[in-house]
Amino acid sequence: MERSPAHRLLWTGFTGLDAAHVQPGFQPGGVVLFARNLDPDPVGGPARCHALVAALQARWGPLAVAVDQEGGAVSRLREWVGLTPGLRAVFEAGGAPGCRRWGSLWGRGLRMLGINVDFAPVADLFDPAPDSALGGRCASADPQETAAAAGAFLEGLEAEGVRGCLKHFPGLGGTRLDSHVGLPELTDPVRIEANLAPFRALAHAERLMMVAHLKVPRSQGLPASLCDRCVAGNPWGIKARWIPDDLQMGGAGGWSWEDKVRRCLMAGHEALLVCQTPEGSLACAEAASRMPEALWAPAAARFRSLRRQLRCHAGPFRPEAWKAWVDEVREEAES
Repeated sequence: MERSPAHRLLWTGFTGLDAAHVQPGFQPGGVVLFARNLDPDPVGGPARCHALVAALQARWGPLAVAVDQEGGAVSRLREWVGLTPGLRAVFEAGGAPGCRRWGSLWGRGLRMLGINVDFAPVADLFDPAPDSALGGRCASADPQETAAAAGAFLEGLEAEGVRGCLKHFPGLGGTRLDSHVGLPELTDPVRIEANLAPFRALAHAERLMMVAHLKVPRSQGLPASLCDRCVAGNPWGIKARWIPDDLQMGGAGGWSWEDKVRRCLMAGHEALLVCQTPEGSLACAEAASRMPEALWAPAAARFRSLRRQLRCHAGPFRPEAWKAWVDEVREEAES
């Protein structure tokens, strides 16, 4: 099937550990690495990851190459570095300086692998309930403290040349249902306003912002991720480079690919995040190719400009520098 350039809107997951096995059937604008793409061997795995990223950049670049590396419960590098603290534990132990330190650590490691985007930090408010959707991934229940922690993490990360991404706008604090499974909902205006505060404090026109699959009154029955009134047309004056959370998650499961792609583009997203299966990625690419050019072209131009800003971190993999970094991460985690 001949594809329009609209498929470059996809920021996609994939299967395989080596570039030869990455054959999605279309040319994406970005890729997302998961544990399934990382050889767990702590000696050979990092070099293999570096080679994978370098080969994909050579084939499709400039690419946005992302990973979810928060630390704690969401740590794609765990097999190589061991257990590390999440944002709440870091903030409780070391305040904003500790968050900056960990952001810098993760930035250095990701840069050595060739990864130029980290889908972190979480800017949602902490909820102490045992069935909270996010738990210790959130720094604090206080909006100002959350903004300080997330902002410091971003400073450390981006000082190392890796772009961060605030998530999950407009805020999942107070939800119980995991949006990977279904569509959570918030109706309390006080809670919604509090959740927005860290994003308001940290957003700017060049900041990557991931929008949650979350139903709020303003989204009129849709997930916020699919609703213009919660993305580029939000009433809070928040500007960002918008992307939806993974469109294969349960929270977005009630809409067809045609509908999801159309609504994402109308909402103002500049990329389409599809992470779980090759079939889902291909279905999204095909839906995007059927959209009118007037709908997808502005988003494609914005995503292209982002990719050109990102650093490709070219250069050989340096095993000695990687080992020294791993030792530093483990020492910091034990302190």
